[in-house]
Amino acid sequence: MIHDYRTLFERHQWLRDSLCWTVVQPLDEGVALDDLLWRLNRGHDPEERIMDYPMEVAMDEDLTLLYVFEGDGAYGFLECRYGYPLSDELLSTLSEDARVWTTSWQFNGTSTISCAGGGRVQARIRNYVLGDQIDEETTPDVFTNFHVMLDDLDRQDFDGRRSAAFAFIEAATGVGVESDRLDGEGCPVIVLDTPAI
Repeated sequence: MIHDYRTLFERHQWLRDSLCWTVVQPLDEGVALDDLLWRLNRGHDPEERIMDYPMEVAMDEDLTLLYVFEGDGAYGFLECRYGYPLSDELLSTLSEDARVWTTSWQFNGTSTISCAGGGRVQARIRNYVLGDQIDEETTPDVFTNFHVMLDDLDRQDFDGRRSAAFAFIEAATGVGVESDRLDGEGCPVIVLDTPAI
């Protein structure tokens, strides 16, 4: 799976600069995609659009866009412009009746991977991509498999480390990013009101 994400980052090199990938696994069948989008947009209904070359439009019009992916009863949200990690407040809101996995990085080298559930952050690792020392706030076993993936990679293999985060989240949730949906013509996206999720 790591190889698949390496290919994603080679094909869409702009993803290396900044992104926030979040997968929400609702524990309540009543939690629908629209409810999660409402939460991500801080209590407002977001706008759904079909765009040609959405990242170019986002840069030209200063928009915050989400690509939405579904699978195995969970929803993935990819924001590719700012790369801010989700705030603890938003993680708490999203995870009230769900399990949430999220990773992010920015052009300045910061990176974060977090897990939340039951309305609170349960585990977080910072600086796993470029950092000389990984900072960790975690409960036992949450990121065990992620550490195994990182241990198999060279410390300077930045694409490998990014790919490991995506592979770990996909293994935990069953939701991955489909490369062919990220660019080109007729791409469905969500436009958020706020500059960062």
